[in-house]
Amino acid sequence: MNYQLITDSTSDMNVDLIEEIGVYVIPMEYTMDGKTYHNYPDYREQSPHDFYDALRAGSSCSTNQINPDTFQKIFTSYLKEGKDILYLCFSSGLSGTYNTARIVAQDLSEEYPDRKIEVVDTKAACVGEGLLVYLAGLEMKKGKSLEEVRDWVLANRDHLAHWFTVDDLNHLKRGGRISATSALVGTMLSIKPVMNVDTNGHLAVKEKVRGRRQSLDALIRHMQQTAVNPKDQIVFVGHGDSLKDAEYVADKVKSTFGTSRVVINNLGPVIGCHTGAGFVALFFLATTKE
Repeated sequence: MNYQLITDSTSDMNVDLIEEIGVYVIPMEYTMDGKTYHNYPDYREQSPHDFYDALRAGSSCSTNQINPDTFQKIFTSYLKEGKDILYLCFSSGLSGTYNTARIVAQDLSEEYPDRKIEVVDTKAACVGEGLLVYLAGLEMKKGKSLEEVRDWVLANRDHLAHWFTVDDLNHLKRGGRISATSALVGTMLSIKPVMNVDTNGHLAVKEKVRGRRQSLDALIRHMQQTAVNPKDQIVFVGHGDSLKDAEYVADKVKSTFGTSRVVINNLGPVIGCHTGAGFVALFFLATTKE
């Protein structure tokens, strides 16, 4: 296989998963209280716990998409080695990163006409993107070609279900996902939104339930309704410094469906800037993404 699988750090895979499939992860940037950090998978610049503690203390955070120079440098390094590139990118519905990568790839294709550069919009985010990339990596390890893995991603991205809930409505308010009034009333009444990523790669509020435990149980309920052969799947659970709640969801998946492999991953700072602490999500292959 003479091609390199690449993704970005919004995929929120842990180091073991990254090494298992041999994917290169481009660290994305975020700025907290005026200081810019790189979101490396090993969190060498700031740990998830420290990041979420800072958010809880009132720190402000913003994110930056990957710039053209970074793409050009990384892509070129592999092209010079004679390798083709398959880049599985953060949802175009949430970031301009995909369009930037496409433009760079087009320019480099003229410079390296004998090499293939495929940029694929995963229409996925955070640990859901990670699950799609990981499964694609397993296909690659089976010896499948760049085109075969690309086509597998295109065929399955609309079946990668993202179901999640958040604990702090104020972060959704800041991001324009809910109104200030909804955030205030919801906080007073302990209303928790249950959200997903739709087929266009956008975040959507699908229902509202009362209480944290009920919101976690709602994730399982949606999996019951749409999961394909859940017992035989690899299921990912993501969390924003809320490990006990993530373990609760993981245990429910195992007891409800008999799923043997459930992987719990941290939600990194790039997505965490917009969700706040207390994010918990469930990712699996389904009949429908919505």
